[in-house]
Amino acid sequence: MLGFPMLESMARVVLYVRTGCPWCAEVEKILDRYGLSYDRVDILRNPQGGRRLAKMIGKAKTPALEWDDEVLAAFSEAELKSFLELRGIV
Repeated sequence: MLGFPMLESMARVVLYVRTGCPWCAEVEKILDRYGLSYDRVDILRNPQGGRRLAKMIGKAKTPALEWDDEVLAAFSEAELKSFLELRGIV
């Protein structure tokens, strides 16, 4: 919680990842670099999390970032940055 504790306390942020996914690991590093607090759900270790993700976006594709009621999936680094900018993180 570096820099934006009020924003983070109001938003529920969940990062859905899959073990062995290099882009998932990179996204985690990016979020950590910005000091963003998030819950990490590995869909291989947590099948219920995978089902929840599939229900939200139609499939269990990782990485996916859930921010309150919005989900960003199948995104590039630029799209992630834009998503975070809109929320005052970047």
